[in-house]
Amino acid sequence: MAEEKTRVDFNAPKSIVERADNVAELLDISRTRLLIDALQDELDELVNEEGFRNRLRDAYYDERIDFQTVKSVLGQEEAMRMKLLRASIDREPPEPQLKAELPSDEEFYDGEVPVWRSDSEEPADNEDAESTA
Repeated sequence: MAEEKTRVDFNAPKSIVERADNVAELLDISRTRLLIDALQDELDELVNEEGFRNRLRDAYYDERIDFQTVKSVLGQEEAMRMKLLRASIDREPPEPQLKAELPSDEEFYDGEVPVWRSDSEEPADNEDAESTA
């Protein structure tokens, strides 16, 4: 399904328009196609610049822009990451705290508590068999 389009009108210096027309003719594409491709390339490059990302992050954390704006610029995954980070920053208290006591080891492991042993402490299979015989 084709994406919905929006008409954009703007004034540009005549020399740039003539240059764009010459390049579009050389590439055998329309001026509109050339401008869309150039705009897409510029936006792709911009979102990868650390300075721009910092500005976007600051604007979002200061609530000057909303989640949908971040999502439209960076995409769903990175916008969600930023949203979760902001939620953790806004959390009061800042660190999560348990509302109840920690469970005992037996409760946590549902019975038998496993004991870690290094490889050198593990009995060999035949030693284990001998000790049970």
